[in-house]
Amino acid sequence: MKRLLRRLSSTVAAARPSRRKGKKAVPEGHVPVCVGEEGGPVERFAVRAELLGEPPFAALLRRAAQEYGYAHPGALRIPCPVADFRCLLLRLSHDPSPAGCYA
Repeated sequence: MKRLLRRLSSTVAAARPSRRKGKKAVPEGHVPVCVGEEGGPVERFAVRAELLGEPPFAALLRRAAQEYGYAHPGALRIPCPVADFRCLLLRLSHDPSPAGCYA
């Protein structure tokens, strides 16, 4: 977990506007996350850092570590269908029963 936090810190530092040209800056308190299954579309999210410790999100982080390891370059990459990830974010944001998402 310490390695993951160090990696996230360096990813957030690399995401600051002074180091990234032509891309939107990640808001303070957020982590850049690229989501998508292998070979499918990938979408970039800015996820609130506080959500990383939530059990469903932690499970996705373990899965990502198994699939990509801890040395994967760039933004945090999560192997998950984009639609499922959106539903997870809605559930974790305490939005009661978002359309098309199941608990």
